[in-house]
Amino acid sequence: MNTTNSTSTPAPTLNNGDAAWILASTALVMIMVPGVGYFYSGLARSKNALSLIMLSMLSLAVVSFQWWLWGYSLAFNTDSDSPFIGTLNNAFLMDTRDDTSTTAVALTSILFCIFQGMFAAITPALAIGSAAERGRILPAILFIFIWSTIVYDPIAYWTWNPKGWAFKLGVLDFAGGTPVHISSGAAALAYCLIVGKRHGHGTDEFKPHNVANVVLGTVFLWFGWFGFNGGSAGDATARAAMASCVTNLAAAVGGLTWMLLDYRLERKLSVVGFCSGAVAGLVAITPGSGFVSPPSAVAFGVVAGICCNMAVKLKHIFDFDDALDVFAVHGVGGLTGNILTGIFAQSSIPALDGVVIPGGWLNGNWIQVPRQLADSAAGMSYSFCLTYLILFIMDKIPGLAIRADHETETRGLDEAELGELAYYHVDRLITVNTRTGETKSIKEETVHQGNDTNVTIV
Repeated sequence: MNTTNSTSTPAPTLNNGDAAWILASTALVMIMVPGVGYFYSGLARSKNALSLIMLSMLSLAVVSFQWWLWGYSLAFNTDSDSPFIGTLNNAFLMDTRDDTSTTAVALTSILFCIFQGMFAAITPALAIGSAAERGRILPAILFIFIWSTIVYDPIAYWTWNPKGWAFKLGVLDFAGGTPVHISSGAAALAYCLIVGKRHGHGTDEFKPHNVANVVLGTVFLWFGWFGFNGGSAGDATARAAMASCVTNLAAAVGGLTWMLLDYRLERKLSVVGFCSGAVAGLVAITPGSGFVSPPSAVAFGVVAGICCNMAVKLKHIFDFDDALDVFAVHGVGGLTGNILTGIFAQSSIPALDGVVIPGGWLNGNWIQVPRQLADSAAGMSYSFCLTYLILFIMDKIPGLAIRADHETETRGLDEAELGELAYYHVDRLITVNTRTGETKSIKEETVHQGNDTNVTIV
C-alpha cells in the first residue's frame, strides 16, 4: 500500500466502506498464497507436487507469526529515525489497535497490519520455488523466518514507510515491485545457486506434470491480484477501481504476448506460456497500478511478456537451475515494472484519490526513471547478497543442510519429507499380484517374488 511521497488530506475517521474493501482485499491476497503453491506444483514433477503447496502454506503460517512477533513493527513503525528499519515499539502488535495508521492515513493500524501481513507472507513463498524438487523443507521454514526479518522487512520499510530512504527519494511503488517481486526474484536466484542443480539437469526433461494445476494457480493469482493492487489504494475509491482495471488488462495482454512468442517457435498455443505471461503482466503492473492509465497497462503487458519470456533463457546462458523461472518472471518482471512506472506514471491517476505526485516521463518528470532504477538496484542487490549469506551460513550448520540428499531427491520430497503424496491413487506404490505368465498391461518396474509378480506403479 502506498501513498508514496505525496500530499493528501488524512481521513479523520475510518469509513466502513473503505474498511470492508481492505478486509476483502486481505482475503484476496491470502488466496494468492495457495495460488502460488498450485502454480508451482503443476510445473514440477508429480513426486514433488504436494511439497510445493505445503511450502506455500508454511510461508503463510511462519510469516503470520513473524509479522505478529516483530515484522510489522520493523516494517511500518514510524518511531524510528532510521532510513532503513523500524523499531520494536509495535512488537507483539502492541499499541496496534484502532488508531489511525501513520503510514496509510485512511486506515486503522490493525487493519493496515493484517492487509500488509498477507504481502509479507506471499513474498518468501515466491522465492523458494527456484529450489523446487531438491530443497529441504525443514531448513526452508527457518529460512522464511530469517529472510522475512532481515530482507523483506527492511525493503518494505524503505519503500513504504514515510521514514524510509526510497520513500523520501520519491520512488513510486504502489503495491510491491521492489519489496515483493524484485526481492523474491533476487532471493530465488541466490537460493538456486546455493542449492545447486537438480540431478539430471541438462539431460533429463523436467516437464510440468499437471498443467491444470498451473491454470488453477494462475486463476487464484489473477483473482487475488485485484485485492493485491486494488486494495493498495487504501480505500474504496476510483483509484482502487483504476488499479484493478489496469491490473486485469496487463495480465491479459501479458498472457497473450508470451503465448504468441512461444507460438512463433512451436506453432502451438501453450497453456503454460499463457499462464506464465499473465503472471508476468501482473508482476510488472504491480508497482505502477495506482499511477498509470489503461493504455499504459497495455504497454506493461506487452513489454513484460517479451522481457520475461526472453529472461527465461538466462538460466541456459549462465547454466543455473531456477526450477520454476522465479527470477525471470518476478525479478525481471519487477524490474521491468519499476522502470515502466517511471515512464508512464501520470499525476492524474493518483489525483482520483486526492493524492498529488509529479508523475513520470509522461508528465515531464525526467528524474523519475533514475529514481526507480536506484531503488530496483538497491532492492535486488540487497536481497541477493543477504539471501546468499543466510543460506550459506545455514548450510554449514549441522541439521540445516539446504539440499536434500540424492536418495531423497530421487524418491521425491513428498514421500521422503512429508510422508504423504499429492496423488495417492497414482503415485503410491501399488502392488498388483499376478500369476506368472499372465499378461500385464502396466508399463512399469516389475519385481519377481516366487510365483507372483509384483508390479510397481510409480
